[in-house]
Amino acid sequence: MSEKIRWGVMSTAKIARTAVIPAIQNSNRGEVVAIASRNESRAAEVAAELDISKAYGSYDALLADEEIDAVYISVPNHMHMEWTIKAARAGKHVLCEKPAALNEEQVSQMIEICNQEQVVFAEAFMYRYHPKHARVKEIIESGEIGQVRAIHANFTYNNCYDTENVRFKKEMGGGSLYDVGVYPISAARMYLGQEPEAVTVHALFSSDHDNVDMMASGLVEFPEKVALTFDCGMWACSRAELEILGTEGRIELPKVFGWENSDIPPQIIIHTDDVSREERISVSNSFVLQADAFADAILDGTPLPFTPEDALLNIRVVEACIQSAQRRERIALL
Repeated sequence: MSEKIRWGVMSTAKIARTAVIPAIQNSNRGEVVAIASRNESRAAEVAAELDISKAYGSYDALLADEEIDAVYISVPNHMHMEWTIKAARAGKHVLCEKPAALNEEQVSQMIEICNQEQVVFAEAFMYRYHPKHARVKEIIESGEIGQVRAIHANFTYNNCYDTENVRFKKEMGGGSLYDVGVYPISAARMYLGQEPEAVTVHALFSSDHDNVDMMASGLVEFPEKVALTFDCGMWACSRAELEILGTEGRIELPKVFGWENSDIPPQIIIHTDDVSREERISVSNSFVLQADAFADAILDGTPLPFTPEDALLNIRVVEACIQSAQRRERIALL
């Protein structure tokens, strides 16, 4: 294997073109050597645009390339399991876009086969690699805001007019919970270091969008009477915020999920009694940090900060949220 991880990208999706590919190209230990699409001319077009040397007209052709060490999978959600398994069988390490798959059973199969084939597997929650989150955990553990009582988070945007978007196709794993609801859920699990006991979710299912959940609001119950309240949506104004409420103070993250396009370091705002202060942790591209951490795991055996089983635990909660919204009832997880 070369000193850098040689990446193949499966799909010409927007997140691949505008975020992940540029991040790998700007990382210390990665290079993008190939891209594949089911439309060969589209693959060639993106390859030329992004200075990628190889373009393939099928995902199978990309997996047959022996010069590729790892693949980034950004195909529609319902195809994640199939192509993760095929990539693992081809000996490729796998960074799979979130959600890892549509349900717990699928993710379990993906992890099992990646383990069998001895390839690294990770779910692409890039925001977690930013050092601001480690700092937030330090603040919580220091006791500065007291005992955590609640977490409030949101992630919304409005793309309702693009009715042909895969996010609005039910059989393809569309819906706001799969697309953006996964973020508040993963963040609460990360900050609390615990798994939820139950969920209750209300959702707007739109007949104009193949009856996927275009907006959802939820309560996620954690042990010790702590809860996450969240909303997520694809038919509301854009926002991505998180607040951690404690007995002695609170922490605000105005832009929490790693999509900042700014030269100003992201904010952590801490309020205690009548005093407030702001910390700024660094201008860091979360996608670049993710790419280098993944490369370190392959090249050096450095453990990733989040195990493959974390993807299993997260989709378990997301699946319960979808069931709760559909049934209009509380779903117990334990």
